[in-house]
Amino acid sequence: MIRLKNLTKIYGGITAVDNVSIEVGAGEVCVLLGPSGCGKTTTMKMINRLIEPSGGRIFIGGKDVTEVDPVQLRRSIGYVIQQIGLFPNKTVEDNICVVPDMLGQDRKTSRKRAAELLEMVNLEPAAYAKRYPKELSGGQQQRVGVIRALAADPPVLLMDEPFGAIDPINREVIQDEFMKLQAAMKKTVIFVSHDIDEAVKMASRIAIFRSGRLIQYDTPDNILAHPVDSFVADFVGHDRTLKRLRLITVRDAMATEPPRVTPDDDVDTAVALMKRHGHVSVVMVGPQGKVLGFVRLEALHGKRGRVGEHYEKLTSVVHVDDNLRNAVSQMFANDQSWLACVSTEGVYQGYITQRSITHLLGATYRDR
Repeated sequence: MIRLKNLTKIYGGITAVDNVSIEVGAGEVCVLLGPSGCGKTTTMKMINRLIEPSGGRIFIGGKDVTEVDPVQLRRSIGYVIQQIGLFPNKTVEDNICVVPDMLGQDRKTSRKRAAELLEMVNLEPAAYAKRYPKELSGGQQQRVGVIRALAADPPVLLMDEPFGAIDPINREVIQDEFMKLQAAMKKTVIFVSHDIDEAVKMASRIAIFRSGRLIQYDTPDNILAHPVDSFVADFVGHDRTLKRLRLITVRDAMATEPPRVTPDDDVDTAVALMKRHGHVSVVMVGPQGKVLGFVRLEALHGKRGRVGEHYEKLTSVVHVDDNLRNAVSQMFANDQSWLACVSTEGVYQGYITQRSITHLLGATYRDR
């Protein structure tokens, strides 16, 4: 969808962007990352020609936009900045519909779309559509700024540190809402950030800049696992292996087809099952396979009767689509070395252990 070919910008003999080439696939989120003054914002602004390139080409959907009228180009690209820029004299819905109104779209249709977008970022249309920007919090204004850029349904969205001025709690919420929007709308996004954690969370691919040059362009996991040089390694942080936990789902790491028992199984059956699998405990499930608790091998020593008479409650379980960062946090918070993994309905799917997570992360470096 977006291809930058040898893109260059020179200011008075100083090269701000130096021969950058990037390809971004349709529906991908590309985060431009690097220290202040590295050329990432200049690169993004050349895409919609807020800054004219000194050299190189920019292709959107296969079309060379360096030869297109810049005003027309900007009308076809969504743009979100940190300083939101809502019109204070317009209501929320009128702010959202600025571009559709400029393009002469039907008013009833555009307002209906504004209401849909407000719902998608958890702002109830009946409560917020007729408000003015001064009646919104900073986080609410930023959400409106994001969906305003989406109101005309542009194929490409440019975002310049859009969440940088928001407090950490609201930033996390808005990031999550944006990712849900992106999953539904599948826009092609160029996103400028200085925050490696934000980039890892949101990007399909990350471009790391230094002094106007593109140093590494790859998936978040490859950049964290295999930085190309010491600059990238230092920039992404010495805890980069831990940052990878956010990128791996529980489903990818869990042991599948695990042994299990039911409340009606006898104790001898449970003991034999654990010994056969080399386990010190086993999960107990109900008739539909939902997790009820677990039994310990040590606790069953010398016992008789049914498993349901000797089980313990699990302090926590983890959803299979959650990430390993949250799973590890649960383990530490509950002093557990393993977690049962469940579906949305609570059905037992497998288990993960601290050791298996360590082994999975280490495999990248062993394979290398």
